[in-house]
Amino acid sequence: MEMVGQPVQLRPQRLQLAPHLDIYERTVSSRDWIAGSAGSSADYSFKTNVRDVDAVLAARGVDRALVVGWSYGAFVAAHWASRNPGRTVGAVLVDGAQPYDWLDEAMEQRIRKLFRRMSPLLPLLRPTGLTPRMSAEQIANSNIEIGRIARERELGPVLDNITVPTRYVVASGASLGSKGDEQELIRASLTQVVERNPNIKISAKVPSNHGAILRKDFRAVADAVREVATLDRGRNPR
Repeated sequence: MEMVGQPVQLRPQRLQLAPHLDIYERTVSSRDWIAGSAGSSADYSFKTNVRDVDAVLAARGVDRALVVGWSYGAFVAAHWASRNPGRTVGAVLVDGAQPYDWLDEAMEQRIRKLFRRMSPLLPLLRPTGLTPRMSAEQIANSNIEIGRIARERELGPVLDNITVPTRYVVASGASLGSKGDEQELIRASLTQVVERNPNIKISAKVPSNHGAILRKDFRAVADAVREVATLDRGRNPR
């Protein structure tokens, strides 16, 4: 089960990515449009999140982008890369965008129950960057929506259509909202993804779980970004 979360602080990752800033001129983070000082989200749909990538890149004057997404953001990055091959350097998908039919009625009720229970804590966690500026109901709805988007018949064709270098960084074990080996079953779906599309590979399988991967294994993410950047430099020398 995917859990929608607020982007975490990226200072260590930015230090790791610094050698490539001369290639892509600037780093545009998700904080540029969803994690600033704005109020609560009004339109939090997946369609809007994908559309917002275009809006942010246009506002920053970026013609081609290497998109990196974690969890929900990996789905956004995969869809954007699939739809915009001419504008995409490549993609790095961090423990998300794995095609698997994990959402059913029981799971939907489980998600709603979880976030109802977490509701009193959400305002306290927002200043830390661990939760988005959304209500418990909105977060539950986003997770349910991403469950539908993650279905094999929905996400599989999107991934098959990617024509730019794409690398997965995959976490391990369970995390918030999952039980037993649920997440490992979802991750196993990537075997067929990489078999079908030669542009997509698994860069690393790291020991940290879904919630800790950016904090504990940011170097693996940086390595995947370097790999994609190098591949693009070989295809498009300056």
